[in-house]
Amino acid sequence: MKRITGKAMDETLIELKNATDSQIGDGLAVLTAFRINLHSDEDNGHGFNSLSDRGTSLPGNAEFDKLQFNKDTVFFRDGVRRIDFVLSYVDDRDGEKKQERRREFEANLEKLGLELETEDKSQSDDSKTYFLKIHAPWEVIATYADVLKIKVPFKASDIPKGQDVPLEFLSRPFRLPKHIMHPEPDYFTSPFDKGKIDFFFINQKDTLFPPSTRNRIVFYILARCPYHKENGKDKDTGIKRLLSNGTYTAAFPLHDCRYWKRARNDECESERYNLYKHWARFLCFYKEQPLNLIRKYYGEKIGIYFAWLGFYTEMLFFAAVMGLICFTYGLLSYDDNVSSKEVCDPNIGGDIVMCPLCDRKCGFWKLNSTCLSSWQSHLFDNEGTVFFAIFMGIWVTLFLEFWKRRQARLAYEWDLVDFEEEQQQLQIRPEFEIKCTNKRLNRITQEMEPYLPITSKCARFCISGTTVIFWMSLIVACIIGVIAYRLAVFAAFASIMKESPTKKIHLVGSLITPQLATSVTASCINFVIIMVLNFFYERVAIWITDLEIPKTYLEYENKLTTKMFMFQFVNYYSSCFYVAFFKGKFVGHPGNYSYMFGKGSRLRNEECDPGGCLIELTTQLVIVMAGKQLWGNIQEALLPLMRNWWGSRKGRHQPENQYSRWEQDRDLLNFTQLGLFYEYLEMVIQFGFITIFVASFPLAPLLALCNNILEVRVDAWKFTTQFRRPVAQKARNIGAWQEILNVVAILSVVTNAFIVAFTSDMIPRLVYLYAYGTKANMEGYINNSLSIYNISQIPLKSFPEEGESPTWFNSSVITTCRYHDYRYPPGHQKEYAHTMQFWHILAAKLAFIIIMEHIVFVVKFFVAWMIPDVPSEVKARIKRERYLIQEYLHNYEVEKLKLQLSANLITDSRSDFCSSPDKAEVLSECL
Repeated sequence: MKRITGKAMDETLIELKNATDSQIGDGLAVLTAFRINLHSDEDNGHGFNSLSDRGTSLPGNAEFDKLQFNKDTVFFRDGVRRIDFVLSYVDDRDGEKKQERRREFEANLEKLGLELETEDKSQSDDSKTYFLKIHAPWEVIATYADVLKIKVPFKASDIPKGQDVPLEFLSRPFRLPKHIMHPEPDYFTSPFDKGKIDFFFINQKDTLFPPSTRNRIVFYILARCPYHKENGKDKDTGIKRLLSNGTYTAAFPLHDCRYWKRARNDECESERYNLYKHWARFLCFYKEQPLNLIRKYYGEKIGIYFAWLGFYTEMLFFAAVMGLICFTYGLLSYDDNVSSKEVCDPNIGGDIVMCPLCDRKCGFWKLNSTCLSSWQSHLFDNEGTVFFAIFMGIWVTLFLEFWKRRQARLAYEWDLVDFEEEQQQLQIRPEFEIKCTNKRLNRITQEMEPYLPITSKCARFCISGTTVIFWMSLIVACIIGVIAYRLAVFAAFASIMKESPTKKIHLVGSLITPQLATSVTASCINFVIIMVLNFFYERVAIWITDLEIPKTYLEYENKLTTKMFMFQFVNYYSSCFYVAFFKGKFVGHPGNYSYMFGKGSRLRNEECDPGGCLIELTTQLVIVMAGKQLWGNIQEALLPLMRNWWGSRKGRHQPENQYSRWEQDRDLLNFTQLGLFYEYLEMVIQFGFITIFVASFPLAPLLALCNNILEVRVDAWKFTTQFRRPVAQKARNIGAWQEILNVVAILSVVTNAFIVAFTSDMIPRLVYLYAYGTKANMEGYINNSLSIYNISQIPLKSFPEEGESPTWFNSSVITTCRYHDYRYPPGHQKEYAHTMQFWHILAAKLAFIIIMEHIVFVVKFFVAWMIPDVPSEVKARIKRERYLIQEYLHNYEVEKLKLQLSANLITDSRSDFCSSPDKAEVLSECL
């Protein structure tokens, strides 16, 4: 190739000598029909065209002498050709069939133009593993870049950079070096066309496509290359099948260096080292993320995940600050809480005798024994709760809308605007092709393709649906079991603590009550059940999704995502839903209590204490949320570290330059196709906790923020140091998770409205303040909220056993007890029926739900309408780029046509003048 100069500064024209490239069709035809000539005089000159040539060195190559004893490299033995992919395998004693598959597969790879080099097992640390190194020369890369429509720069961007932000110096401590944040210049790009190579801005073709793009192209070839003879009966194709049947043990692209130091070879980018130094260390937690470098090294799909996680963490800061303000308000208004003062007052709460909380084993008790829990409830159940619930409903809308804008900006900057998911995701899975033996004509391609008969599809769907329903029912059964535990154990705790022996425990003794002990132990048991069921269901979900045999990768991911989220939703949130919306709502009243499994079970439904169930919902939320985050970080950090330490124990004892790059990466954990799926799932479950139940725990966003600051660096450390380099993949957005987040956002508005209305004590207090209070304050509220019951009317089966009631209780003196409800007293015409105040409060609760939902939804939809999904600046850039592509292509075609006409004119003129000596003489004089 040689350059032709004379164009403008930002234009390059390249003329290919002897360019006789044939037009090749897309898809499998490219793989089976295309054979690349590897004897280009400038590009290769060292190609290996047969299996026998592998491993031979080039005489006189200086780089070879330098690197021959250093295996910690990403180049072939000649030191020139870069390793784009590595396959490893072990020779089995009975592996003749595997050897035949490998032989045919590698021969087909060579026919497709890939260059191979084998490392013998004697060179590996275990003396068992062979390594096959793969290099894609320029012709192969160019051909498949055309097939995959990979975008390439054609002109430097002429759009001015954004203006300096005022007080920009304040953000400098959080900034990274410019070469880390922007590793590549800003260009206008266009889909690569091998037939118009001189249209593009190419300084050096070896570096035109980054290693992530090269490994993506090579994997595209590996996934479709057949491993059977042309006339063979076996029609299986692709590296995935060869990995599943054990022909190869691993397939992966290489990291470019060790993560803690730069590569020795200056031609190696050492991007892994830069990512570790500026991103993966925890000490960088306050720094911005190098998203462009992440995208360049790992591909767009992983880059989008970290962009979303970082943006989500940034937005959590505002929610955390507002939640902290609401919690602080609860602390500062501590002394102004009249209701808690009345509960704790020995002359008010100390004189109120409460009815037993369970049958036989629970005695009578005084209201002031719940003094501490009443103060604790006020921290979360105050006027700020309503404001914070409304704020979070608006916050979640702003988060989703601003993320759409950020996503649109990234899609433009990362050349994903015109990317179609079908190019990558809507490709038939090899498993579908193998298991579906029936064929039918595709109306679009007019080719025979496999399909799943409707009868088989329905049968598989029924089995899958039944399995999902069974496991979700199993979760509900476990929750019912935990509820039964709460009912049974509460009586035992109440009996044990009747004389308050726990107060002898230092520091925390006074905090322990039967309600708290029951709630904490039940929450811990529930958390253990969640983890166990989650462990099994992950495998069940993958099994039933495989059973359905989805046709495409996109369909597979969407089905698995739906199943996993449905299960996780029920698994993690069901206990919180019980405490928030069922506990204390179906209790009955003394003399006519409701029982869980009927009156014969003697498991009386739980009551909320006078402080309400909100504090118990807070306890449940903290235990499940914090426990999940702690366990998740242990799984993500410690387990990979221990497994990699054990797997690399042999290689660590070798000299540094003899522990090869491919062996180092082989010893790391494999990043599976579903690796990002679990990362998203963890964050979306957390998103549900901080939105669906946030009214009960304003500090939940702060807890999530602290976790996510750690999560970003743990994930970065894990990707950079513990996982093999994943194959780069493209993605325009976060996929099906976007719709799930929208559903959770809408559900959160409803649940928080119900929590404020029915779980907290906010509405009854407001009704009393404005309708029933006599002093325009909350004095007398506690007495008003408690109904009276005649102790003599308590049935014998519910009356406390001898010795269960405290010593101060005297039945001859104390004739009535109180309970939390709004019912008429004994002797009234409507004895023990609901009072009018009960119906007023119920109407106020329903009115509050309707008003709050309408206010939040109107604001949500108004904000969503006001904020466009794509910034105007990005729209302008997209239009500018499309205009330039059309203009440059037009100018390119015109210039090319001029060159052809000039060449034809000169050729015709020479032929005419050669026949006439006079004309020839005149022409020579002119020249």
